[in-house]
Amino acid sequence: MPIDFYYIPGSAPCRSVLLTAKAVGVELNLKLTNLMAGDHLKPDFLKLNPQHTIPTLDDNGFVLWESRAIMGYLVQQYGKDDSLYPKEPKKRALVDARLYFDIGTLYQRFAEYYYPVIFAGASFDPDKLAKLEEAYFFLDKFLEGQSWIAGDSLTIADLAIAASVSTADIVGFDISKYPNVTKWFAKAKTAIPGYDELNYSGCVQFKKMFDNLTAGK
Repeated sequence: MPIDFYYIPGSAPCRSVLLTAKAVGVELNLKLTNLMAGDHLKPDFLKLNPQHTIPTLDDNGFVLWESRAIMGYLVQQYGKDDSLYPKEPKKRALVDARLYFDIGTLYQRFAEYYYPVIFAGASFDPDKLAKLEEAYFFLDKFLEGQSWIAGDSLTIADLAIAASVSTADIVGFDISKYPNVTKWFAKAKTAIPGYDELNYSGCVQFKKMFDNLTAGK
């Protein structure tokens, strides 16, 4: 039975799930969900997810949203091993901490800085930029002396944060000021399976939307 995946390519959280599915060898039945047309508010979708958010996964009746929860589920349910999401408590705790950092700080501050400009016509707020820069300073510190976001091997924390960082990078946020992030990001692009087809292509779509909605700013 197919695993239905409701998504849009431009969304970083959606792309992080696509990367995870690729890494564990799971084929998703992709269901493009047009938010502008209100696909997420239709009765059938609301029955699946009353919070009407994407990404949403429907694995033969098991419905899950929140991208980082979906990523962990896919590895635990379908992964051939636990390398992407270790079972050992300390290793898993570090992966979880970085995922929480992404949702609560890194991606959150990206959204707080860029989304009012993209979707509400606001001006760029220098205070919000400073908070976003602080988040990248934190990320740079996390990467001191280690190869990957949560230790010495690739995990779902890298997939989630690669989706976030690539989205910021493509709309002009300067990650070159953060040497450890820059080094990690260059390596992630080549090490993450399907990076170009599943992540970069979606970044390009996000950039087109960004350019269209912020023209003249």
